[in-house]
Amino acid sequence: MMRIGLLLATNFAVLMVAGVIMSLLGLDQGSTMSMLLFCALFGFGGSFVSLMMSKSMAKRGSGTQIIENPSNEIEQWLHDRIAVHAEASGIGMPEVGIFDSPQPNAFATGWNKNKSLVAVSTGLMNSMNRTEVDAVLAHEIGHVANGDMVTLTLIQGITNTFVLFFARIVAGAIAGASKNRAMQTMGYRMSSWALQALFGFLASIIVMWFSRRREFRADEAGARLTSPEAMASALERLKNPVSDRDALPEGMAAMGISPNFKSRLGGMLATHPSLDDRIAALRANS
Repeated sequence: MMRIGLLLATNFAVLMVAGVIMSLLGLDQGSTMSMLLFCALFGFGGSFVSLMMSKSMAKRGSGTQIIENPSNEIEQWLHDRIAVHAEASGIGMPEVGIFDSPQPNAFATGWNKNKSLVAVSTGLMNSMNRTEVDAVLAHEIGHVANGDMVTLTLIQGITNTFVLFFARIVAGAIAGASKNRAMQTMGYRMSSWALQALFGFLASIIVMWFSRRREFRADEAGARLTSPEAMASALERLKNPVSDRDALPEGMAAMGISPNFKSRLGGMLATHPSLDDRIAALRANS
């Protein structure tokens, strides 16, 4: 599932550009309501741009090869199992792809439940048995069926809006303390950009929390479509990576079923719960 990697990168760039444009055009000097409307426009705009581009960016970033006409037994099996899970979940048939990496991983992305992409790494196919791979495929279909990309995009849009808005409100209060007009203008712009970066960091903690909740739900879907034992076994397998090389580029690391992250700030910036927590949740609900 397309977690936050590309989403955050795209949104950070959009927010910074939006801040510059608003300052240059004087859009952040108007009424509070006008400022809020402009912040919402830029904030949600960045989120939906990244959502609409998610599938094409994922294909290029991971080097995924789409299976249009299965050419061997493995490709046919992947296609058939994804079709079964998609039908059981009430969504359209996703595109199916494989990307070359020794690390076991998989992801799903797309702006629409009926126009999604599910891709697996060669390492996943080589290191797991068919039952475990099937559970991973079901997990990814769960992300699509749950509408996780749209949900996270809306959450990101809301946080973007308030990052832009409150950065300017607080910056205005700080700049107002100066009696020098030139210093007010310079102080406002410098502090608004600095506060935007700070609030953006804090907002990402909220987005990451939602991402971790959605991961548990996708595990539940994987267990429901296959079995709790199969889903737990697949997650256990991910605890022993076969290579030090990342399965996905750094900017896409948050997309995969394998967390591929180093926990920071007590895990608050983690896009995925720990594998142990996910396995424990599965076993508690089985």
